[in-house]
Formats: sequence, C-alpha cells, structure tokens
Amino acid sequence: MAQATVSAGGMSRREFLFYVWGASMALFAAQFTGLFIWFALPRFREGEFGGTFRLSIADLPPKNDPPFNRADGRFWLVNLDTRDSNVRMYRASDETEDIVGVAAIYKVCTHLGCIYPWNETNERFECPCHGSKYRLDGRRIESPAPRTLDRFAVTIKAEDGTILAQSDSEEGHFKAVPIDDILAQAAVIEVDTGDRLDGPSQTLICDLLNNCP
Repeated sequence: MAQATVSAGGMSRREFLFYVWGASMALFAAQFTGLFIWFALPRFREGEFGGTFRLSIADLPPKNDPPFNRADGRFWLVNLDTRDSNVRMYRASDETEDIVGVAAIYKVCTHLGCIYPWNETNERFECPCHGSKYRLDGRRIESPAPRTLDRFAVTIKAEDGTILAQSDSEEGHFKAVPIDDILAQAAVIEVDTGDRLDGPSQTLICDLLNNCP
C-alpha cells in the first residue's frame, strides 16, 4: 500500500498538494489580472481618435486664417496672433497678453456636445444646435456655451523627431504653442487627442462689446 506521507521536512502529501494548488491559483489570478488590465485600458493607434495625429507643418494655416479641419481627429488646427488682428482673431479688452501660436481645438461645443462648423460668412465658429459662437481661438463670443472650446495637447517636432515645442498649461487650460522662432526647423505637428483640457470660463466677448451680432 502507498505511503500516506512524503519525507520532505515532515510535510504531508496533503500539505504539499495544498501549497502547489495555492501557488497555481496565485499564478492564475496574476495572469487573469494582467489580461483584464490589458483589455480594459484603452489603447489607441496613431491616427485614431483618442491617439496621436501627425500633421505636416504645411497643414498649418497662415496666421489668423480660417482653421484647418482634421475631421477624423475631431479637431481644428489654428494659427493665432492677436498682434496682427483681423475679424477672425483680435485682442479682447480684458486680455492683457497677446495670444500667439498653434492650438488644436476640439470640435465639440461646450454647451451640449454638438459638432460645430466654421462659418465662412461670419468668420467664426457657430454651433447650429443652440447658437453658441466662438472666436478663431475658441473663446466664447456668445452663449449659451458655458466656457471656451476645449483643446488638445500639441507637440512641434523637427524632421528627425526632436521636440521643438509643446503645449503648456495655465490654470488647467492649454495655451497656444508659439512657433515663430522654430518655424524654420519645424516639420511635424503632433496632436494628442487623448490629452484634452477644458477651456476657461471667460467673459463673453459680446458682453465686453455690449453687442452680440
């Protein structure tokens, strides 16, 4: 008849099998947890919304020109400069600093999430759902939108991949990325649609002007 115990430092066969079973279950749990995390966490490929979009510097509009529409990325690429203002981009009376640089503006209205177009006639963003209007940089001209349009993180790179400039945040909002001093070296604009910050709640421009056209 088979012996009921094994001679392994006094450990019984039952204890040995129990430890083997416990180790197997721990290994299984670790593998299952790893797989769960792998599938649960979102993974986005380059060029897919939620991931990074690479644009050529040639896609960047001239300063204060109408925005570049990147439909699959759900953003507008704008080149801003209040030092050379026009009807699209101008310095409001409460703005103490010039707004200069590149920004990627989320194409969803901050009111109720409608997709808004650029209105060529009125030279501004206008939401067709409830009438919110925004300046070229996304600042509110007219409500009911509660805040300026949201922005994505922007990185400017040279041809060899060297980072020349990238988005900086101020009070939780992305600022425009200055590009004048690096334009000669810039080759690629990367927009990370997985990194978005809300726009600030600034005074309506039409309230500053006492006129909401």
